[in-house]
Amino acid sequence: MSDFSVFAASDFDANEYANAILAGESYPSDAKSTGKLSLSPQDLPAKEDISVSISKLNFCVEDVSKQVKNVVSTHHQALLSQAASAYDLSGSLVSVRGARRLRLKVRVPYKSLQAHVSRLKKLQQASDILRRTSRFVILARRLQLQMEAMEHATAAEESANPLKPENPNITKPLNVEDDRERIIAKAALSIAELVSLLDGPGDGKDVDYLNEHGEQISDIECPTLEKENGVQEPDVPLRSISAVAGHVPFIEHAKAKITNEMESMVLSGLATLNQSLLASSLQTAYNLRVLPQLVQNLISDLSHAVEDRIRNAFDLNKISKEVLAKDAMGSPLPQSPPTYRSRVRTEPTNVTAPQFTATLWSRLETLIEDMVYTLEKVLKLKKDAVTQALFLDEAMKILENKPSATFWTSLCQSLEKYSREAAKSSSFIQQTLSSGYPKLLRLFHEFFAKIAVHTDTVYGPTYQSPEAVLVLRALSSFETSYVSRSSNKLNEAVAQAFSGGVRAPPGATEGVNMARTVINELDSARFDPLLVRSVAKITSVSITNFLSRINSLAVRDRSAVSLSAPTATPQQVLNTQLITCLYQCWLKLDTLKTDHTEAVFSLLRPAIENVYKAYEQLMDPLMTAIRRELSAIIAKLHRIDFIKDVESTPDIGGSSLYMKELVEKLSFIKTEILSKFAIGEAGKARVLSLVKYVIRTFVMHVSIARPLGESGKLRLTSDMAELEFSLSAFLAGNSQSKRGGDLEAVGDEYRTLRAMRRTSAIPGEFHAWKFSANNWATPADSSTPHHCSVSDAVTPQSSWVARSRICPMGG
Repeated sequence: MSDFSVFAASDFDANEYANAILAGESYPSDAKSTGKLSLSPQDLPAKEDISVSISKLNFCVEDVSKQVKNVVSTHHQALLSQAASAYDLSGSLVSVRGARRLRLKVRVPYKSLQAHVSRLKKLQQASDILRRTSRFVILARRLQLQMEAMEHATAAEESANPLKPENPNITKPLNVEDDRERIIAKAALSIAELVSLLDGPGDGKDVDYLNEHGEQISDIECPTLEKENGVQEPDVPLRSISAVAGHVPFIEHAKAKITNEMESMVLSGLATLNQSLLASSLQTAYNLRVLPQLVQNLISDLSHAVEDRIRNAFDLNKISKEVLAKDAMGSPLPQSPPTYRSRVRTEPTNVTAPQFTATLWSRLETLIEDMVYTLEKVLKLKKDAVTQALFLDEAMKILENKPSATFWTSLCQSLEKYSREAAKSSSFIQQTLSSGYPKLLRLFHEFFAKIAVHTDTVYGPTYQSPEAVLVLRALSSFETSYVSRSSNKLNEAVAQAFSGGVRAPPGATEGVNMARTVINELDSARFDPLLVRSVAKITSVSITNFLSRINSLAVRDRSAVSLSAPTATPQQVLNTQLITCLYQCWLKLDTLKTDHTEAVFSLLRPAIENVYKAYEQLMDPLMTAIRRELSAIIAKLHRIDFIKDVESTPDIGGSSLYMKELVEKLSFIKTEILSKFAIGEAGKARVLSLVKYVIRTFVMHVSIARPLGESGKLRLTSDMAELEFSLSAFLAGNSQSKRGGDLEAVGDEYRTLRAMRRTSAIPGEFHAWKFSANNWATPADSSTPHHCSVSDAVTPQSSWVARSRICPMGG
């Protein structure tokens, strides 16, 4: 390999090698060998002649050819595969040559165009800066004019009112005030555009541009930079430009002044509930792009103000200081300073309690105002004149709820918190607000009625808005105390009614007092639909308790219905008192259905119906016993022989024994039983029903009396007259009255008795007694138990009459 080392060197040069051979010099030359050689000294060839060098080169070529041939024959398979790959690669090289030509036609022009676009963007950016700078200078000059106009309007307003009134409710000149508000709104819009031009729109909104008249112009007239890949080119702030920087202090001062004016207008509009002024201030806030933040801050401030008012209203220390200050101002003579001053008394005494109460209620009357609803009404109605954007929608972009909802939530939480704390710490506040809970509710009713004009808040007998119910639920502790007081009053009325026990049972007076107590408690709460329902529930419980006490006193054994004694039994007297008490109580309570709604009366109806049922349960057994006793006496007429001759009955002109007994029993019932009832028209109805029953029973028994002679007919006629007289006396309202009652009011029963009496005076058979009235009479040939012995018992005779289908016995 030493023969080929010269040719294998990295710095081998064929021309220099040939020149060295022809010149007879060694290679490399001496000049070159002085440098750094890639061959070692032993590998350097000696000086040779031309023939030797040529033969050596031929030999080397042949040797290399042999080696190449040997390599090809040895690795022919791999070389063939490489040749095939090279052929395939030649097709790809053709397409690569086309891509190179395409690159020259596309990429190079694109790069050139990109450079031009970049220059164009810079030109557009510079043009935009110049346009915004020009716009900024124009707006700055316009703002100067607007601020001067506002100063002139303020001066004109002050000249119209030289003495500034302390009362903000005094009306200012409308034209001056409107001009000033309009100028402030235009200046606010100019300031908003100037700030946007200075810093760029921070919220991503398009900048609203104004013409020289303060009117908004479209974006077509004010082009912006083009978008690339959907991204807006960022605006360059103008603060670095010297022509703009000189106006920045004036703009910041104007912005602060307009902001202060806007806040002053908002507060004044809310304080005076001036919707026009409030709308102008909100328009200014909208032009300044701060309307949502302004509304949020106002709601927060109003909520804190309401919270402070509620806390101060229930602060007994401040109430005490206010009372002491009023006493000091009302004192006619200045008092000498005492040598010793005790601590301020927070709890009122018996002397100062009225002053404390009046101060507390005066604070509660000014507890809530409808500022929030005035604000929400203006936000609902007010729209921007250009964009037609509703101000409430703009405010709701950062608010979680409507202003009224936020206000109600804050009000309820504060009211519940401070009222509970005050009630726990002060017995005076607890007693005052518990006893005066209706008065407190009326304050909220006035507030609900005031805001109903602005909102859909409703608080009526049939429907209550959720926010109104939520507020009243915050006062649930006082409502519970008030309802507990009402329950105690009702329980006291029940206890007082039964204070006499069995010896002095409740009567008409106690029943009326109980009903009046119930009515008074319901009337006190009738103005509030929720409170009256709560009172109705505890009233129903008290009435049930009243009935249970009545039932424990009532006597239901035989002594309560027995009529055999010459006077009324103590049990009957007791029951008549209870019956009177129940009836008088029910009579008063029944009037509640006309005074209250169906929803309220439905809570009272079961208890009131139970009172009437208890009255009937005590009254009906006694009336049944009276009917049974009178029926048994009338049935005794069947023991009399009505077939005897007149000569054998010398006392034919007098009444029969059964009739005398009946008259005495009627007198006993009236004087001893019915006279002790004080149930008014119900008692008269009961008496009338007894009279009808007696007439009906007597007519039925007489109609089946067989056999009957002339003397019997005369006796019956006398009995009828006696019965008519006794029933007339029985109907008389006053037992001492000499005039009887009007039997004509009895109706068909009395007319039937009169007809039978006239018929009995006609000579002949008595079988003609077939009366049409109610089919009471029976045929003459009907089989009757009167044919039995006169010594038969009375009960079977009465039972037969009671079972008769022709004339059923009814009461």
